[in-house]
Amino acid sequence: MTSLFDSYRLGGLTLPNRMVMAPMSRVRAAGGGLATPSMATYYAQRATAGLIVSEGVHPNEVGQSNPGTPGLHTDEQVAAWRPVTAAVHTNGGRIFAQIMHGGRVSHPDTTGMLPVGPSAVPAVGEVFTPTGPQPVPTPRALETAEVPEQARSYAEAARRAVDAGFDGVELHGANGYLISQFLSSNANLRTDRYGGPVAHRIRFAVEAVSATVEAVGADRTGIRLSPAGTFWGVEETDVLDLYTELLTELSRLGIAYVHLEATADEDLLVALRRVWPGTLVMNPVLPMGPKQTGREDADHWLGLGADLISFGRGFIANPDLVERLRTSLPVAPVDESTYYQGGDAGYLTYPAYQHTA
Repeated sequence: MTSLFDSYRLGGLTLPNRMVMAPMSRVRAAGGGLATPSMATYYAQRATAGLIVSEGVHPNEVGQSNPGTPGLHTDEQVAAWRPVTAAVHTNGGRIFAQIMHGGRVSHPDTTGMLPVGPSAVPAVGEVFTPTGPQPVPTPRALETAEVPEQARSYAEAARRAVDAGFDGVELHGANGYLISQFLSSNANLRTDRYGGPVAHRIRFAVEAVSATVEAVGADRTGIRLSPAGTFWGVEETDVLDLYTELLTELSRLGIAYVHLEATADEDLLVALRRVWPGTLVMNPVLPMGPKQTGREDADHWLGLGADLISFGRGFIANPDLVERLRTSLPVAPVDESTYYQGGDAGYLTYPAYQHTA
């Protein structure tokens, strides 16, 4: 039986355990999308994870979803990230940057421009802006000739990520953001080579991953996916066929891993595990759902064939989560009110377990 605490070889990295810190937005970046000293401390505190995946990092200006999020499209942003990656490496950790293009999930008050998407179909819900939550506007549909530029933005950000000291990148292909929008059957109403049948709807994802592999190498490239997910109002038809074809194409690129969320029923996810021949990172519970991933969930999915298990909320409230699970110590609860409030409270103030004499 594979243990959560066994080492694992991922590309050119040896992970000391199979626990991944999941990407989680904390909106603590400084103006200009710059990483901060507090962000360096936050990630370094959690460096015992087998792998850290950073919060979503926007690859260009139009790709920024929320205010307070960091970027990787300017030299200043690269310079600001270097102390973060150095702090993680000094503490013995490994960190990938999650490259996140918000697509239609954005607002002109945040970016100064109209959001873009596969089609002029608005997302469902409200998006954060500098003046508070506002309804998501109708995006501008990308022209066919513009789509490759947005696909390449992931690769350009990946180059900057490696320059900033990251060990690799994870493309955010989940949760209703741009890649997910192209996969969707209701956000993507295109009739060109990027829309319609499954083979066309996966094209943007494959082009973004291909460009990233060319830029930084397959062993430094992963992707996160949410099969059948409905975040921001996206819907997907032919889910098994859609992801079977996508994973088949991605397997030809030899990327480091696929990171799946538990957004579909277990039988479908297990079927996708059989399709995907490479490393599988599994997030065993619905992101932002009622349940927090625990040791039993992790062991269950290791038994079903996952190689690595990602934990979100557990790592926010427990910088020493690896040790707590390894030695069966209590896991502290998270204070959800501090997720996006800014500042160091609820960010750097969660302690390691205090042993009593």
